[in-house]
Amino acid sequence: MLGTIRALGAAVLALAGAATALPAAHAQQPAQQSPAANTVEVIRSRGTLVCGVNTGLAGFGAPDAQGRFQGFDVDYCRALAAALLGDAERVRYVPLTAQQRFTALQSGEVDVLYRNTTWSFSRDTSLGFDFPAINFYDGQGFMVKVSTGVQSASELQGATVCVQPGTTTEQNLADWARANNMQIRPVVIERMEEAVGAYIAGRCDVYTTDVSGLASTRAAQGPRSEEHRILPEVISKEPLGPVVRQGDPRFRDIVAWTHFALVAAEELGITRENVERAAQSDPRPEVQRLLGRTGDLGQMVGLPNDWALRAIKAVGNYGEVFERNLGPLGIQRGPNRLWTQGGLQYAPPFR
Repeated sequence: MLGTIRALGAAVLALAGAATALPAAHAQQPAQQSPAANTVEVIRSRGTLVCGVNTGLAGFGAPDAQGRFQGFDVDYCRALAAALLGDAERVRYVPLTAQQRFTALQSGEVDVLYRNTTWSFSRDTSLGFDFPAINFYDGQGFMVKVSTGVQSASELQGATVCVQPGTTTEQNLADWARANNMQIRPVVIERMEEAVGAYIAGRCDVYTTDVSGLASTRAAQGPRSEEHRILPEVISKEPLGPVVRQGDPRFRDIVAWTHFALVAAEELGITRENVERAAQSDPRPEVQRLLGRTGDLGQMVGLPNDWALRAIKAVGNYGEVFERNLGPLGIQRGPNRLWTQGGLQYAPPFR
């Protein structure tokens, strides 16, 4: 029910109808995947890691007042650069919309995507990509203005919903509406900032994306954040993480194990502040292997043995990365707690 939500004018309804009638050719159709180059050597030769990031999602990837990108995903770019190049600052950030991201990766414009991208069957099997790890477990939700009085997604019958094209969000919205016999009218807008702006301006009743993105958007409203309500229903699973091109297993392994190194560091109590001290004096065998004091784990993927130490020194452990970037937005760890704390984040053994 949406008796408390005002009806939109005919012009907006026309926009929604036109948006939902986009031709199939407008959907994401990356170029044919060519054999992957040796990405590590390309990065080393260039001297810079090229990271595809969000165009501006607070807490995940957005430029600060000085134009420097900051956020959870950005810290992963920095950790990877530290592991590969020994310097977390040797990163070039390429902001990409949801529609642009896959073409940019396929074409080699970027080396890796760290951009709130969901791992799904079709993306993993038909687009020429690999998803090395899940660094954020999320799910799709809805946000409405408190003034509407809406408390539950079951009240969204007849609503207009701002959504980005070329995303699992758009597909999930259609599936959820069909499964629940809900008549909703999508307003499809490519750029996230414009979709949020349309929702804030009242061009649609509801904004839908991952719950973390909703929390980020709400927090960005500052003193007016309390005017927006995230509804309790979560309608999908959204396992988010880095994306690389298929055909380069060494680079895929480095991306995966950089994530696992940050998780293992949290499990082992290793932080940005104490990592160098732990390398020198922590007697635990796994700590010594992780930080490159014993064994040859780095050499197995063509890196110096202290690659993980460099990544942890650059950004801290997984918990530090999470709390520094997402804690101020009120985003809770939830399933992103360590497995020892009832969550899903789990690192395979470093041995």
